[in-house]
Amino acid sequence: MADPAETDVLVVGEALIDRIERDGTVVGEHVGGSPANVAAGLARLGHPVELATHLGADERGQQIADHLAAHGVRLSAGTDRSATTSVATARLDAGGAAGYDFDLEWRLGEVPLDGVGHLHTGSIAATLEPGGSQVLALLDRARAAGATVSYDPNARPGIMGGADEVRARVEDYVRRSDIVKASDEDLAWLYAGASLTEVMQRWRRSGPAAVVVTRGGSGALVQVGEAEPVPAPAPPVQVVDTVGAGDSFMAGLVSGLLDAGLLGRSGARQALAQGDAGRVLAAVRRGLACAALTVSRAGAYSPTRQELVAG
Repeated sequence: MADPAETDVLVVGEALIDRIERDGTVVGEHVGGSPANVAAGLARLGHPVELATHLGADERGQQIADHLAAHGVRLSAGTDRSATTSVATARLDAGGAAGYDFDLEWRLGEVPLDGVGHLHTGSIAATLEPGGSQVLALLDRARAAGATVSYDPNARPGIMGGADEVRARVEDYVRRSDIVKASDEDLAWLYAGASLTEVMQRWRRSGPAAVVVTRGGSGALVQVGEAEPVPAPAPPVQVVDTVGAGDSFMAGLVSGLLDAGLLGRSGARQALAQGDAGRVLAAVRRGLACAALTVSRAGAYSPTRQELVAG
């Protein structure tokens, strides 16, 4: 098996500008977009990462490109084809939780897969057309080439549409993935009235070897193979805001699984399918540690390995 730290990761999805509003006042702008945040998080954790996205050839597009380059993320060729760069407005409530409005265009050009060991996608990019179908086709190509796949639906009802419209597409991605992470809020929206365990088991039986559901400050539930879901507690933290917390968790989770040899080429899919719950739980704990560091700072902050050790 190849050195997990040297496994090339391709992240596919939207990169945009997050405008942060509190009490109707803009308090800052940050580079965002769930896939872009995951790419930056993985790069900060020491993994070689490329992001296939769709940017405008404008000032905000250049801001995103510069930010990702500073974090060590390579951009796929042809990402600056949009007329303008997408913007998400995050409106923070009194507790720091964010609700979003989007001004977004999404499509995907031709993306080479040479050397890619793992592909991550999710969020708006997996559902918004015309790019959603293009991402699904790319995912199929990656699987056929031997790469592993992770997916995070990261539901955004305001732009994705209704749950009944989105559910079948989400399940298309779940079936094709080796590991899926979702939040309890995602599942409550997609499967109103169903228990977390019920949905996790349904998803696990459809294809992925492991399903992880985050529960905010309560940590995560983890299902590996046929075992019952088990809880993983979150570390205590003083929350500044929750922007990017799920993406930071996702980056930490993928990082931990890559380091454990459970994602990437050369037998990783088979290793993950063997159901080693201990190694998956260790990766989940890395994700929870990353998320804790992120919510302790403003915006979608991405911690480094050194910060994880020190924290």
